This record gives sequence, C-alpha cells and structure tokens, in this order.
Amino acid sequence: MVKVVVVGGGWAGTGAAIAAAKAGAKVTLLERADMLLGTGLVGGIMRNNGRMVATEEAIAMGGGELFDACDETARHKDFEFPGHKHATVYDVAKVEPAVRRKLDAAGVEYFTEARFNDVVMDGKKIVAVKTEDGRTFEADVFVDATGTAGPQGNCAKYGNGCAMCVLRCPSFGPRVSLAGKAGATEFMGKKGDGSFGAMSGSCKLHKDSLAEDIQKELNEKGVAVIPIPVELRKTGVLAKKACQQYALPEFEENIILLDTGHAKLMTPYYKLDQLRQVPGFENARFEDPYAGGKGNSMRYMAVSFRDNFLKVEGVDNLFCGGEKAGLLVGHTEAIVTGTLAGRNAVAFAAGKDLLELPTELAIGDAIDYVGKQMRTEEGIKFKYTFSGSVYFKRMQELGMYTADKAAIHAKVAKLGMTGIYSQKLC
Repeated sequence: MVKVVVVGGGWAGTGAAIAAAKAGAKVTLLERADMLLGTGLVGGIMRNNGRMVATEEAIAMGGGELFDACDETARHKDFEFPGHKHATVYDVAKVEPAVRRKLDAAGVEYFTEARFNDVVMDGKKIVAVKTEDGRTFEADVFVDATGTAGPQGNCAKYGNGCAMCVLRCPSFGPRVSLAGKAGATEFMGKKGDGSFGAMSGSCKLHKDSLAEDIQKELNEKGVAVIPIPVELRKTGVLAKKACQQYALPEFEENIILLDTGHAKLMTPYYKLDQLRQVPGFENARFEDPYAGGKGNSMRYMAVSFRDNFLKVEGVDNLFCGGEKAGLLVGHTEAIVTGTLAGRNAVAFAAGKDLLELPTELAIGDAIDYVGKQMRTEEGIKFKYTFSGSVYFKRMQELGMYTADKAAIHAKVAKLGMTGIYSQKLC
C-alpha cells in the first residue's frame, strides 16, 4: 500500500489527507498545534463570488467532504456583504470537530501537537520526516501543507511583531517548511509597494462586547455594516492585507462584521483605543489575535515553485497545497489545491498518470495562471482568490463565473472530470 505523510493540518493538509486516503493510500497527517485548520479557526467565509464555482467544481469531481463540513456548521448561508454575493459563513467553534469526523470517516491517521522539525533525505528524495518529540514517519511520498505564515521573527521583521494569533507559535513552536528542509527553492510574496509578505485579516471580536443592536443584526443577518466617523477612518491599511478581495472603499469607510460565532472584523487590525470611539464599540475586545490592535500574522514567507500537478520543484517525491502552492488566498483555495496534491501524491507513488486539471475549469485555470504569475516580478505583488481582486476579474472576463450549480456540474461532466477524486489508484 502506498504510504503518504501530509505535514500541516490546515485546510490544504486536511484536503490532501482525505484525497490521498480516498485514492487508496495509508495516510498520516501531522499538525504542530493542538487543533487542526490553522487560520480556518478564525476565517469562516465560503462560497462568496467565484468561490461558489470552485466549490461546486470540487464537489462534482468528488472532493466535497470539507465543503460539506463547512455547510454542516454554517451559521448563515446565501447572504451578501459589500462586494460579495451568495456567501456562507461557518461557525469557527464547530468546524474543527466536524473536519476531524471527515478525517475519521476517510481512515486518515492524524496527530496533533506533532511539530515537524527535520527531514531524512536520500539524495533529492524524502525518506522520512521527524517531529520534535523524537518520532520518525516514513512514507513513499509527502505533501507540504505547512503554510507560509509566521514564525514570530518574520512577524517582527515584516509586520508589527507577534500579535498572539491563532497560529500560536509561542505555544506550539513556529512553522517549519518541509519543502525548505528538503532543499527546494522558496520565495516570499510581496505587497504592491514591493515590501515582503502580507498581513492576515482574520481578526475576531467578542460578540458580547459589542452593542446589543450590532449583536442582533449579526445574529439575524450574518453581517453588520457600521459607518466609521470620518476622523476615525484608517487610510491605506487595507493594502497590507492578504485578502485583497476585501480591499474595497466600503471596508475603509465602514466597520464590516461577519457572524462566525464571534464577530469577524474585516480589517487586518484596528487600534483598540480608536475602535472603541466608534459608536457601538465602546466595550470592544479582541478575541483573536489577542493583540489584534497591533497587527496580525505575516503570510507568504515561504512559497514553493511547483508544476500544475502541484509537485514541488527540486524534490523527487514532494507535493504541496494551500499557500505553499502559490499566492493563493482563502479556505476554498487551500482545499482545492490540497485535494489535487493529495490525489497526485498517491498517483505518483503508485506509478499512475498525474492529474492536471483542465484550464476550462476555474480550479485548473487558477493553478495554471498563478503558477505562471508567481514566476514574474510583477506577479508576486498580487494575491489570487476566486472571490475577488485580480483573479475574480479574470474569471468574469473568461466567462467562468456563475452561481448556477447545475451548469457548473454539467461543465465538469462534459470535461470527463466527474468523480475523479473518488477513484482508487492503489
């Protein structure tokens, strides 16, 4: 039986693990923290704009388990907020156990508090990975889903310092890149001004710390839009944000909150003293990052060069997903790339043909397009997502964007891709 080790238990890693297990492999998933999902524990936004297309493509291809987990724990479905249509937000307190159940159902063996910190190599081939507690995990093929955020040194050098975010480097140790340890060349993404990295926008406020009318609106509608007095508006800060699909005028002129169980603040950070001057926020308190008035984690510090199969260049038996696979932003983007990486990892080890998704599909086009763009000096200044900014515009220009689920599934069928992720490979 093919053995696969996935390092990193975020959306990409869990997607890779499930896909590899469904393809017939024995799968081990390693996560350094005590919970899975990483930034997925504070994010929550699904299906908005072009993410609807990518989601339904993945479901039609047989890779829908994690999207089901999000739908099963959704607090609000099919609602709008500025610049975004037909969104779903899941409950950040319930989604992680739901994902564990999906892993259990797929037969994935997973370990939390299992921080990867070293690799055993045979030339350019990975033989095994090691964890800091002394365990060694051998496999035929590996998937790097370690992400690109942190560690604390990068947050200090390129951001505003450690903000005590959900990644919890002080508690569980900083991220270690599997691709980097194996000798692959990596690069750092840039912001539009040429500086390195981008700041995560996953901030939560205690919902109970907000005015009752704001809480009521969030609970009923899933979104609350509160105008910011002109003298308290922040200018330019949204350019620092990884999620450029939310760098719209409405997000600078208003405080926009989404209901994920907490109140998701759609700005990378807001000085607490200033935030409390906005009516309704007099008692506001950050939930995560706990120093959210200071900043947030810095991302895109270690991106891998890879091909359209998501095989990492320079290492014989390594695939990657999520932010490791390019300047991709979001849960949906992580799930769909992780799923392809997991499936192809098994195909590679089993001596089967690797799958390259057709560019007629949004997922296939995004993987191809971002792969090309991240090799250019201009391209690494952008962040790519199905839900907005430059890639969503591309989807619209190519006629790929639709909210017609039946049409999306029909397109997948026409291309012969229906159920491709449900096929056994070994």
